[in-house]
Amino acid sequence: MGEISERAAVRRLHDRLGFGLGPGDADAGYDVAVRRLLASATEGAPPPALTAPAPVDKPAKGEKRDKEARKAANKSRLAQEAKVTAWWLDRMVASGGAVGGPAGAATERLTWFWHGHFATSEQKVRSPQLMLAQNQTLRKFARGSFTELAQAMVIDAAMIRWLDGNDNREGSPNENLAREFLELFTLGIGHYAETDVFEGARALTGWTIRRTSTQARFVPARHDSAPKTMLGKTGNFDAKGFVDLALAKPESAPFVIGRLWFRLVSATPPPAATMDRLVAAYGVRRDVGAVLKAITAEAAFRDSASALVKQPVEWAVGLMRALGVRPAKLDDKTRMKVLAGLRGMGQLPLRPPSVGGWPSGGSWLTTSAGVTRLQLALLLARNAELGQLQKSSARVDGVRALLGVDQWSTRTRDALAGVTEPAQLVAVAACAPEYVVSG
Repeated sequence: MGEISERAAVRRLHDRLGFGLGPGDADAGYDVAVRRLLASATEGAPPPALTAPAPVDKPAKGEKRDKEARKAANKSRLAQEAKVTAWWLDRMVASGGAVGGPAGAATERLTWFWHGHFATSEQKVRSPQLMLAQNQTLRKFARGSFTELAQAMVIDAAMIRWLDGNDNREGSPNENLAREFLELFTLGIGHYAETDVFEGARALTGWTIRRTSTQARFVPARHDSAPKTMLGKTGNFDAKGFVDLALAKPESAPFVIGRLWFRLVSATPPPAATMDRLVAAYGVRRDVGAVLKAITAEAAFRDSASALVKQPVEWAVGLMRALGVRPAKLDDKTRMKVLAGLRGMGQLPLRPPSVGGWPSGGSWLTTSAGVTRLQLALLLARNAELGQLQKSSARVDGVRALLGVDQWSTRTRDALAGVTEPAQLVAVAACAPEYVVSG
């Protein structure tokens, strides 16, 4: 449709490789913004201290648990989950900082992306400790080698719990993890056979989870060490060999890059020539950071047609960044309301609905989600300093500048002109199409 302006491109960069504009970010040039977003990330707030890992195994047959004790344990687990979620949201809000401040926002943005890609839910894992450990792993490898990330995730304790890896042993392979690893994480449908899933499950046998550890361990006695034939190769493959075989398939690089493109650029797949350039940047190291940099140089990234509806978490974190609201500084009651608002919109960190992750696009624009969005926007606005919006003569343009919107449509401008109270003005503006959609 056409190339967007330089300023709009900078805003898009911050939306897609970070979580929205911070103070002063819109004034930097495109190349400066790319360098800052892709710079080495600075250390954020340390992870919260959690109590000893909760058991991840079911009670033994015949074992009874006191009802009150079970209720107390669940309450404690939910409280710790909320603590981890709030901590991560705060890291997202703080990532990138203002011009001259902390850099490397793309690391936190990619940590969020991989959480949706390797979707794992606390609903089944039932251990905030395991989910926090997985989060740290995603962050460690977020922009590095996809090989290293995939190798770490296939033996990640939360992932093993989530996809029944604890039930996978010699003589009785459980295929869940092998199947999803091939279908959703590395290759996609149509690029493997059922025998590859079965043989892959055999390769993954031996990895288990202890009750008191956040790391999976390898138990040789449970591993199937006989030869396996999968993805066209025969050998005594283990978990590492399984990953290496999957990533070596020529379909793997376009699949992984396509997932990045879909979430960060456009729902329209890249042209063949563009994909070839991105695969070349990915290279033998499977360098995610190099792919991100290459994406920002593609014309499609600056095409006006490459608009994306913001996911609820991206929208909320971006709004908090714009308003200078830090989850860590909110009182407990307000912080829980923020989490409730995200849950009401259908996207709460650590709680993807399935191994396929969250939906995208217009799926987030339902009437019920819109009502919750407005309520959450009002809650956040009432916890922000909005003195600059008191003057009626500059109110509509003031909120536009505050949120980093290029311009309002006539319809939106007319709607905002009738709102006088600053917090309500911000809430309505934050729910306008110009802000909900990353154009």
